[in-house]
Amino acid sequence: MKRRSIFSKLNNWVIYILLTTAVAGVVVASVILIDYLRKEEIKRIELFATAIKYQQEDIIEDPMTLDLLLQISKTNNTIPVIVTDKNKVPIDGEGFKINIPEKILKDPKKMTALLRKMESSYKPIELQMPDGNNQYVFYTNSDLLNNLRYSPYILGSLILAYIFFSFWFLRTIKKTDEGYVWAGLAKETAHQIGTPLSSMIGWIEILRMENAESMGVKEIENDINRLKTISERFSKIGSVPELNDLNINETLQQNYDYLKSRISKKVIFNLVLPSREVLIPHSRILLSWVIENIVKNAVDAMKGEGRLEIELYEKNRYTIIDFKDTGAGMTSSQARDAFKPGYSTKKRGWGLGLSLAKRVIKEYHNGDIKIAQTEVGTGTTFRIMMRNS
Repeated sequence: MKRRSIFSKLNNWVIYILLTTAVAGVVVASVILIDYLRKEEIKRIELFATAIKYQQEDIIEDPMTLDLLLQISKTNNTIPVIVTDKNKVPIDGEGFKINIPEKILKDPKKMTALLRKMESSYKPIELQMPDGNNQYVFYTNSDLLNNLRYSPYILGSLILAYIFFSFWFLRTIKKTDEGYVWAGLAKETAHQIGTPLSSMIGWIEILRMENAESMGVKEIENDINRLKTISERFSKIGSVPELNDLNINETLQQNYDYLKSRISKKVIFNLVLPSREVLIPHSRILLSWVIENIVKNAVDAMKGEGRLEIELYEKNRYTIIDFKDTGAGMTSSQARDAFKPGYSTKKRGWGLGLSLAKRVIKEYHNGDIKIAQTEVGTGTTFRIMMRNS
């Protein structure tokens, strides 16, 4: 069981690492793509600047070449560009202010602010003019490239959100399926117990007629009644139980009296109850099952020798039942897995008892059951918490 748990954890880590690598790969690929697009825009601007320079020179007289340069300058319809003189004052005229919003063109202060922003993003391209009146080409990223800068992070976040949702969804389905399996197993167990139990009831009646005062007959009758209770417990799994305001002191006392005579005499078994009644909505049959499971686990952990104390008390609108044993205790990993279906530290354990106990307390009684304290070699404290009515 432990080996299977280790392999399961390793598989989970492998899946986690692979998914993390995939998400990181997507983000890195997006960053590389955006960097490639940025460099392509820079090349386009450099070509645009060259075309602007040649259009203003007299060395090119071929009409076809001039038309080509004009077409090059007109192909830029996405990248904001401002051409200035040597004093970095924007030049008026067609083709010197491209892809600039109208509100900025009409406001000199906004134009100056935009030039500073462009200069902080990219170094302006200097155009060496024949007459010495050099010009500068200011530019910045296109709107598309600016928007794409955030896409790796948005895409990575969406992928992670989808992965987490998928894990949660699959985990929920798995828990639901496990619940149906355990409920079916419990009902089938109740059905199987019922057949020999009916026969035993008949035989006890025969034995009672022969010797009604026999101690053996009385003890067998107590065990038969206990089997009836167990059968009824299993049959209720998967169904909504009826919760009644019952004195939980009585529920604990009944279980204590029954279990005390059936566990090892080497176990010092104590029950601490408050002096007044504590009314809590609960199913006595199902809660008795939980108590019996915890007590038996505690006795097994102590190997039939030690001290076990059940204490009932109230705190912050909750009724709390503590089961303190002096057994072997648990490691932190064992404590985390204690309530998982199929997990058991016993060689012959099925890992069913504590899992069903948790379901009984959480789903049917709207409470909680947990390991409040544990230490290897010292003992463990199981705690049941139920809200007061």
